[in-house]
Order: sequence, then C-alpha cells, then structure tokens
Amino acid sequence: MPESQSPCELDRARRVLVIKPSSLGDVIHTLPAVTMLHRHRPDLEIDWLVNTEWSPLLAGNPALSRVIPMPRRQWRGWRDLPKARRWAKDTLGSLQPDLVLDFQGLLRSALLAKASHAKGIVGFRRAREGASLFYDKKVEIDAWDSTHAVDRYLTMVGSVGVPVDPTPGADASELFPLPPGDPIELPDEFADRPFLLLHPFSRGRGKSMNFRETADFCREFHRASGLPVILVGAGVPWNSAAAELPEGVLDLLDQTSLTQLIWLMRRARFIVSVDSGPMHLAAALTGELLSLHTWTDPLMVGPWRKDAWVWRGDFLGRVGEVRPGQLPENRKDRDRFDGGIVTPENIKRLATFVANRSNE
Repeated sequence: MPESQSPCELDRARRVLVIKPSSLGDVIHTLPAVTMLHRHRPDLEIDWLVNTEWSPLLAGNPALSRVIPMPRRQWRGWRDLPKARRWAKDTLGSLQPDLVLDFQGLLRSALLAKASHAKGIVGFRRAREGASLFYDKKVEIDAWDSTHAVDRYLTMVGSVGVPVDPTPGADASELFPLPPGDPIELPDEFADRPFLLLHPFSRGRGKSMNFRETADFCREFHRASGLPVILVGAGVPWNSAAAELPEGVLDLLDQTSLTQLIWLMRRARFIVSVDSGPMHLAAALTGELLSLHTWTDPLMVGPWRKDAWVWRGDFLGRVGEVRPGQLPENRKDRDRFDGGIVTPENIKRLATFVANRSNE
C-alpha cells in the first residue's frame, strides 16, 4: 500500500493496541512512549497486551483503557500452538483496533497484531523473525545499534504523529506511571530508617555479584554510612540460608513480589543494582541509583535517565556524563566476569561513594 494511503494515521484512530508482552525492562522502556501517546491524544482508547507476570506494572496507568494479560507461560512450544491460537482468536479477534503498535518486533507479536484484525500495524523495519512483513508502516531507525530502547519506542510513536521531546532528567519519573506498590512488613530496625536497596543478580552472563562481593560491599557500606542494607533479587546463586551476611543486612532474596519490590524501591534512600530488569525498574522511579556494568554499554542498556549513576571499570559518573562510544559493549568479556564483577578495590570505592550519596 502506498505511504499516502497508509491506514497508520493517528488522527483517524479511536483505538490503539500496544503489543509489548515482555520482558520486565522492555515493558518499562515502553511506558514513556505510551505516556506521550496519551498526552497527545487523551481521548484515545489504548489497550496493552502484556504477559501476565508483568501486568502489575500497568495497574492504574492513566493512559490505558484496558490491560490484556497474556498467559504466555501456559504455552510450551509447538504442542501448545493450538491453545495459543485459540486464546488469540477469543481475546483479540473482536478488538479491531484502528492501529497496532508492535513494540516487541517478533513473529509472535506480529501474528498477535494480525489476530486483532487491526486496520493498520506499525513496527520496526529491523524487527526480527520476519515480523516486518506483517507491518503496514515500517519505522526506520538509522542508528539502531547505538539507540536506547526507550528512544526507539519514542521514535515509533513519533512516526505516527506524536510530538516527542522528553527530557530524561529529574522529572523522568513522570513518564513512567508505575503503581505505588504493595507494602512489606520490615523489622523495626529497618522500618523507620533510611536504607540502601541492593540487587546483586542478573540472568545475563558476567553481570552478577558473587556472595563474597555482596557481603563485602554490604560490610563496607554499613561501616561507612551507618545505614542498613536490604538485599533483594530472585534466583539466588548461593545457599541463602547458609550464607552469613554482615551486620545491618536484611535478606529478602527470593521473598518479594514485583509490587513489593516497587514499594521498597520507592522508600530506599539509594539503590544499587547490576545490569538487569530490576535496575530499569529502579531507574523509572528514581535517579538515586547506581547501575553496575561489566561488558555492556551503559548508554545503550543502562538507565535511560541522565541523572542516574553508572559504573564500569574505571568510570563512575552520571549517565549524562558518558560519551557515545566511551564504554562500548564487549561480549568477549562475559566469561571473564562469570566468577565475579567487582575487585576488592572497587568494592571499597563504590561502597564509599554510595555511602556519601546516601548521607547527603
């Protein structure tokens, strides 16, 4: 269809379906684009298709008319394909949105877009698995490999007429309308005091702190600041019950829900996290964050907001101080960091820095 006759015109739309099922970080990265879309067209009905486990992130979002949880974990490979197709037909078949924004960019998400019987589908030209073959409008991003995911998604809504001029500084949290979270009962010595929230694990290779690094960091921080540390994270790589953590540390590893994690992050004096989904959750909530990187480029996959802090090697500074190409991705280093990511010298340096930030 010629571009002049494209059905992907926002001014004619009344209903838009957003497709971004996963993952934790990617769902968070899509929030500013949807927020901008809503600001531009507050009359628009916006539905969001998201994996069930991440749907709590969208609870109470003022931009959304409806959240559509997708039970992705119930479908295992090709044998469950009929079940998935039946779900798509029953759930999406009657939607008939004017426009689908496929932020996911995979064959599966493109097929879900088609199942909705949309008038027009928008996606990235660089989408994988042939997904772009299903798009009525293909969004081109020239510097794809050096563009943060948040900016890619903003470019997509910009391509359909949404004015996009965000300033990811101190007010960046306004672009991420996350829920308040669910309270968790803390011991008295943690309940009424400022605390550091530490998230030391990642599913990615060469990104996680080991037990010694975690314990040493907590010890150095507590010694320098006098403040307690709350440990959070899932998939603990050591025996948490047998591990002896230093004084002033509350172990909540594998003990918090997603909404409880949000609640803790909102109350933390400062947050330290490895390169992971929870790091992006923290960056959506506050600039009082230090993101630890080993082989990844902080400008590409680190906190989007410019006032957050990042560390990699000898560099320790705000995101806004990192120059393009200064800390390029180096996948060859992944194996080198499998056993640990922070030297004893850097543990002391980082703990002292965070202690000073926490006591300001």
